[in-house]
Amino acid sequence: MTIYESTRGGKEGITSAEAIKRGIAPNGGLYVPQQIKELTLEKITDLVNMSYSQRAVSILKLFLEDYTEEELTDCVNKAYNTTSFSNSDIASVKSINDSMHILELWHGPTCAFKDMALQILPHFLVKAMEKTGEKSEVVILVATSGDTGKAALEGFADVDGTQIMVFYPVDGVSEVQKYQMITQTGKNVNVFGVKGNFDDTQSGVKKIFTDQDLKKEMEARGLKFSSANSINWGRLVPQIVYYFSAYADLIKLNRIKAGDKINFVVPTGNFGNILAGFYAKLMGLPVNMFICASNDNNILTDFIRTGSYDKRREFVKTVSPSMDILISSNLERLLYELTEHDDKEVSQWMNQLNEFGHYKIGKNILNEIHKHFWAGWSNQDETLKTIECVYSDYNYVLDTHTAVAVDVYDKYVITTGDLTPSVVLSTASPFKFNTSVCKALFGAEKIADKSEFELLELLSKECNLPIPAGLKDLNEKTVLHNTVCEKYEMKTVVTKNLL
Repeated sequence: MTIYESTRGGKEGITSAEAIKRGIAPNGGLYVPQQIKELTLEKITDLVNMSYSQRAVSILKLFLEDYTEEELTDCVNKAYNTTSFSNSDIASVKSINDSMHILELWHGPTCAFKDMALQILPHFLVKAMEKTGEKSEVVILVATSGDTGKAALEGFADVDGTQIMVFYPVDGVSEVQKYQMITQTGKNVNVFGVKGNFDDTQSGVKKIFTDQDLKKEMEARGLKFSSANSINWGRLVPQIVYYFSAYADLIKLNRIKAGDKINFVVPTGNFGNILAGFYAKLMGLPVNMFICASNDNNILTDFIRTGSYDKRREFVKTVSPSMDILISSNLERLLYELTEHDDKEVSQWMNQLNEFGHYKIGKNILNEIHKHFWAGWSNQDETLKTIECVYSDYNYVLDTHTAVAVDVYDKYVITTGDLTPSVVLSTASPFKFNTSVCKALFGAEKIADKSEFELLELLSKECNLPIPAGLKDLNEKTVLHNTVCEKYEMKTVVTKNLL
């Protein structure tokens, strides 16, 4: 059975159900599997004629071995269905040209790739509670840069035995994202704005998680924290599936032959999405290179190029806000894997980051990173120009985050000359970030004085695309959550609402 351990030591081996229930390790580390099961090329080829749900069960059962196949099938069927997803393929691949293909991960209820994990995580968690004999009510704490919050709210709303509390940076999300959250219905949901950026919000949530006094107070009242952020293994593991699914679809579309290596281009903030791809590669998926795409907050580009991680820099609010992040939590898991599970070294780096705001890895680990990752970044003008050019050349509308990835992919090809077939992960519907998309396509003058909700209509009409159901008439819904707090008040807000 696959056993999980913390990236920061304390070699207690726990089951996947226990890891999913806890979310984060007591010592602040992240749970990872002690060993990775591999898939043969024959098994990968078998995925070609399967549905997305069947592919999901095939991959998930290799990581969640304490769940029966029947339990996993039940979780998958509840998550990936045409009631929740507007596309029956769930995650479809669109070929833009001979070498570039787009993996659309935004056909779920909140129009962002986070649905791929957060539609299934609540079902994993409910079963994890049963398996571990947990009687407490689970309180899901979420820090969001926009997409995770709504996807988590949608997934956990009215799920028995759970409460969910979402914190978002009050000036760090789009109007559409904000309205998606503050109009969320459900008897077990709470949403709070934070005066600060995403890193302030994420740090506040991490502090609450590791507050031992609060933990004891919670336990006395039959409550237990867990996480829906990508620090939770149950959130990361479903994302591994769509890397295999994209590869199977390229074989099916006769774009590649089984065994051919491909590249994946991933718009990256918290490093969870691209890390899921790395785990797929460790399992045997034929991957040539992961291209890590950043916006102006290009801390990951600097790190992958130099080995120096330094958050002591200006935080830039960009047109791709879900990537406006300076602390990439899941990088810790990558370092743990590349140091062959050296928890002492990983703990030292994380302590240095926490205490001094920076750390530097050795040349040997950096060389390992370069075997798998290439990094670049796109500034805001380049991002908007990419949206315009791709629409003009291919009649395909990108959102801002996907445009960052396409621009960085172009830079990768120019720099390396590598024309390996490449899959760009498209992480959000263009309707979700319509102000920037409309500015790129129609010019600033045409959109002046228009609200995001008017721009939904404009984008739909001009590009002949339907407005996704999850975004339609948002501004006409009742605002149910309007509390805003200072970043130092987050713990007080939690205790006030729970204790």
